[in-house]
Amino acid sequence: QVLFVASGGGSVQPGESLRLSCYAPGFALDGYVVGWFRQGPGEAHEGVSCIRISGGETFYRDSVKDRFIISRDKDENTVFLEMNSLQPEDTGRYHCAAAFERFSVMETCTTLGFPSWGQGTQVTVSA
Repeated sequence: QVLFVASGGGSVQPGESLRLSCYAPGFALDGYVVGWFRQGPGEAHEGVSCIRISGGETFYRDSVKDRFIISRDKDENTVFLEMNSLQPEDTGRYHCAAAFERFSVMETCTTLGFPSWGQGTQVTVSA
């Protein structure tokens, strides 16, 4: 399983922005679909956005479309999530996970389960 180091979270007010990073040290991400997953307090993980590393195909959860942008830097083994117009419902701990590229971006974000998660990065949006 790919182990990611996530960073970039923080406490912001509604309408503000954050840029999250997920780095896979020493691991080439080609051949994978990588996703950002949010875990709210007392909730299960839900897929927010996923990207196919090789071709750049993306998937977004409806609630974040037109607000979030996922991107990747293959040379740096890093996936980013630019979060704009943040809302309180975006609050949660954000983790990355990777699936083999035989899975679609939508499957990775909505169907697959992952046995474990890294430390993630906390995003808190409140007035």
